[in-house]
Amino acid sequence: MKVKKKNVESDVKTLNSLCLSKNCPIQFVLGILGSKWSVLILQELLKSDRRTHELLEALPGISSKTLTLRLRQLEKHGLLARQVFPEVPPHVEYSLTDKGLEVQPVIMALQQLGEKWLGEKNSSCSMDR
Repeated sequence: MKVKKKNVESDVKTLNSLCLSKNCPIQFVLGILGSKWSVLILQELLKSDRRTHELLEALPGISSKTLTLRLRQLEKHGLLARQVFPEVPPHVEYSLTDKGLEVQPVIMALQQLGEKWLGEKNSSCSMDR
């Protein structure tokens, strides 16, 4: 009796087609977190609640337009809350929701992997600040 070899190429195609479906949890999360700056914004909010100008200062290179778009997207998906204080000028503060806090182990894992690959500990973007 001849045993057929597992067709790895076929398995990869099947996995890819599943991950391109609407029900793929990896694709779903990457759709939310995969936009440039999203993870870094969440990293900053894990440290403390922030105002828009504080996020702009903490994330050199991000434009105010991009920051606003990312904040709206993360708010839409329930990862952060926007609180407006009735002051002149308006004071808006962003904080993580319980759902947003669930991202912390993922960000910590990314940091640990990056430190391992870079051969560095206590990087400038450490979550321990």
